[in-house]
Amino acid sequence: MEATVTQRRVIRHELLDEQPAAVAARSLRDLVRINRLLGGHEVLRKALRRIVKPSGEFTFLDVGAASGDMGRVVREAYPGARVTCLDYRPHHLIAADPPKVVADAFQLPFRPASFDIVHCSLFLHHFDDRSAIELLRGFGRVCRRHVIVSDLERNSLAYYFLPATRWLFQWHPITLHDGPISVAAAFKAPELRELAAAAGLRNIDVSVHRPAFRVCLTAGPAE
Repeated sequence: MEATVTQRRVIRHELLDEQPAAVAARSLRDLVRINRLLGGHEVLRKALRRIVKPSGEFTFLDVGAASGDMGRVVREAYPGARVTCLDYRPHHLIAADPPKVVADAFQLPFRPASFDIVHCSLFLHHFDDRSAIELLRGFGRVCRRHVIVSDLERNSLAYYFLPATRWLFQWHPITLHDGPISVAAAFKAPELRELAAAAGLRNIDVSVHRPAFRVCLTAGPAE
């Protein structure tokens, strides 16, 4: 398995999206804990500090928002922000704050340039490179100013973290199954940069955050 963690993306079947609401909710709570404890929330805060003034007012679309924890981070840091949460699974959005939209990320139901910022977290790695480019192109179409993608870094330490800490954190079995698979499907920074360029995004910046083992893309829409 080491080769699949460090050399190339390997996309395998994950289980979360197939679960009924009650089971999914338990694993979604794990994802919120992972974001809070292991740095996912802070990665988003850092990205926003680079592109938004502290008193900034902006519209923000969170694609694949699930429980909506990333949107809450934005609202707490920027009271003037207007956040919309979007997910394909209605029951994933139960805990998210309104407004929330159930829709397919490949067919975003918005006019061009509808939002200042389009964001996704722990979402893009689920898709092969061609589909990821299509998604990024769609994000660029509906944003006015910035696309932000925060995702996992493909790294051996990240791959083994959840199994190694299962007794400490009591991770749900779905989390334990999907977590390492997500890391194996995740990105190296140059890969994410290449996908953004292929999607026609501009002013591309990709940063690596450790020990969170996240990569974060910020880019502008195509001209």
